[in-house]
Amino acid sequence: MERTVTAHLVFKTAANTKVAMAVAAARNDGYSSFAESLSVSSGGGEVPLTEVADHHGGRLHYMEFTDPAEVTVHYSATVSGRAQPEEATLADRIRYVRPSRYAESDRLLPTAYAEFGQLRDGALLTAVRNWVHGELRYLSGSSRGTDGAVETLLSRRGVCRDFAHLAIALLRSKDIPARLAAVYAPGLYPMDFHAVAEAFVAGAWHVIDPTGLAPRESMLRITAGRDSADTAFLSTIGGSLTLSRMQVTAVVNGVLPVEDPDRLQVLG
Repeated sequence: MERTVTAHLVFKTAANTKVAMAVAAARNDGYSSFAESLSVSSGGGEVPLTEVADHHGGRLHYMEFTDPAEVTVHYSATVSGRAQPEEATLADRIRYVRPSRYAESDRLLPTAYAEFGQLRDGALLTAVRNWVHGELRYLSGSSRGTDGAVETLLSRRGVCRDFAHLAIALLRSKDIPARLAAVYAPGLYPMDFHAVAEAFVAGAWHVIDPTGLAPRESMLRITAGRDSADTAFLSTIGGSLTLSRMQVTAVVNGVLPVEDPDRLQVLG
């Protein structure tokens, strides 16, 4: 499978702002070809970038602005083949079963056991995916950036990150290591960066997307972490920024895969 993805961003920074950006596709082993370009400019000149290795093949691009600036970002990548499945280290299996900022699994333990009983492994993943898909309404702009899984369950609505956070919290409540992955998602409408959940069962990280908005087989990883606090596409370290424009595209060369939500699927 060949996928082509792009991201175009324009943002304005205050003085003395440091920015960490996660828009580059994860550079994991296994792809038959991987071609990409990244350009960041401001005031007619290129902005110096420092690439920083993140978890699970992800990469952050770090930049500093002493003076206020308007910044333009162009990223594109064409990737062929599929990445090798990633193993879960002992540290991963510990880290991703703990409660986190937006996936409060300790508070949802009674709900998880009441709804999913003794289900395990693939049957549990399917049940959690279908339950979250049925319980929540996808509604753009319906949640705040500070909402976690508990707030999402109470409000019964949200966007992709909210669906993923609730699924992750429920899985962790059942002692399944689970994490959030930021992805490019061919077939997604409206097109944007997308968030899904990954859970470690049957010896591999399997992806579930409770929104059902795009086929998992075509998704391309950007980064992954405990929740959206670890996977933001833009974050500041001092200073501030305002995003003024964003356009994301993601397509496959050929026919878009047909999604089967009951099938176990690894991100590649």
